[in-house]
Amino acid sequence: MQVLESRHVTKEVSSPEGTLTIVADVSFAVERGQSIAIIGPSGSGKSTLLAMLAGLDLPSRGTVLLNGTELTSLDEDGRARLRAGHVGFVFQSFHLVPSLTALENVLLPLELGGVADAQVRAREALARVGLDARRRHYPRQLSGGEQQRVAIARAFVTRPDLLFADEPTGNLDSVTGARVVELLFEFNRELGTTLVLVTHEQSLAKRCQRVLTLDAGRLSSDVVGDA
Repeated sequence: MQVLESRHVTKEVSSPEGTLTIVADVSFAVERGQSIAIIGPSGSGKSTLLAMLAGLDLPSRGTVLLNGTELTSLDEDGRARLRAGHVGFVFQSFHLVPSLTALENVLLPLELGGVADAQVRAREALARVGLDARRRHYPRQLSGGEQQRVAIARAFVTRPDLLFADEPTGNLDSVTGARVVELLFEFNRELGTTLVLVTHEQSLAKRCQRVLTLDAGRLSSDVVGDA
């Protein structure tokens, strides 16, 4: 069953030199529970494509469907509601709220969604990433790896159908990054959450079931692996 589909997605922006094409006519579909890596050199359009797939940005042309709903036909509030119910995010720079504790950061999407057992689920999610003992700490009191683990707990606490991860190990050392990667794939396997991962690391991409390569905004290959 398809959870995500990109149909001829193109993103163009204006510049002093004229119109620049950031993403050009990209089409592919993602099955529920798959793990997919999007790779390519810097400036190839990876993060721009991810933003459009998640409904954080709109394509100049083309269509994105999430769970069968056309994201590109919704207004900003409609896209936000759809994301809140179905999508989680993990970014390179963590994006934690500095004035909230680790527990409060994880609680945030549950409280916004009016979940009844929010406290229990947030504690469970923090324990799952090994940080229950740090739940009262603020982001500034946590290491980079701990902050990213809080971000992963927050992303998965709503049990999303789809998780987007944009260079999730980019600010971490290799050992800490490896632990973060293990958590992402554990949740992918155990919860059946579809994982769409933007990365420049070939070793990380090879762990995914499919690898999409962007070259100057175009999809140059779509390789199914052994993962």
